[in-house]
Amino acid sequence: MPSFDVVSEIDLQEVRNVVDQAARELRGRFDFRGVDAGVSLEGEQVQLWAPEEFQVAQLLDIQHDKMAKRRLDVSALAPGEVEGAGKVKRHMIGLKQGVDRDSARRIVKLVKDSKVKAQTQIQGDQVRVTGKKRDDLQGIIAAIKDADFDLPLQFSNFRD
Repeated sequence: MPSFDVVSEIDLQEVRNVVDQAARELRGRFDFRGVDAGVSLEGEQVQLWAPEEFQVAQLLDIQHDKMAKRRLDVSALAPGEVEGAGKVKRHMIGLKQGVDRDSARRIVKLVKDSKVKAQTQIQGDQVRVTGKKRDDLQGIIAAIKDADFDLPLQFSNFRD
């Protein structure tokens, strides 16, 4: 029986490249000359820091621009609050990995509401969809792509 997995993954090497490009642009920008500001990747979190909150917002815009150029989905970012510690404002941004429980349930409900003979299984941080026909599964993929989820979804492990 044909099946596929619905996953939400982000390539950490690409994120590292985005952070490096953002740091490189930061060094060359005139409005950040002589300012202690930067971008770094620590584990699965991107850290932005600058003396002023508007500069942190500019760093976030640079980060989004670089992600778009490298074809990474911006919805994979989970921004936290801007924290002020002395003269430096920090913004920690988490990376969303895996399909959370609520989104997995919404995917299962979407498949059931589509009236297609297919079964779904939530397997940790991914959802497996199994059906009798390949065409049915391709229709389900199209329906999931059209639905609005707040995380980037990929379809992997398509087996016939």
